[in-house]
Amino acid sequence: MKKQQGVALSGLLMWSLVLVLGAIMGMKVVPATLEYFKIKKAAENVVAKAGSNATVPEIRAAFDRQMQIDHVEFSSRDLDVHKNARGAVVIGFDYEKRIPLFANVSLVIDYKGSTAE
Repeated sequence: MKKQQGVALSGLLMWSLVLVLGAIMGMKVVPATLEYFKIKKAAENVVAKAGSNATVPEIRAAFDRQMQIDHVEFSSRDLDVHKNARGAVVIGFDYEKRIPLFANVSLVIDYKGSTAE
């Protein structure tokens, strides 16, 4: 008599549950990660276009325009804009993204970025 091989129904249901939860988690986390990369890219573009004599309000206005183009709800008020020792403009940001998963369970991701090399 041959030994049976294959997947039991309980195993199939368990792995299906794991895959569905993983897919839901991915669908909720990917947009937040894409938003982070849009913010970082916008900050790098603003720094690349800003001259050495650009003022902080000009840089913040340019960043806000870039955020409107990319349809991202992130304000320039949350930026740390300063000049480094060489006189180059550096933009830094640090924010927390809270992603509700289910009921009272949330995923918290701390994003931090800077245009400094």
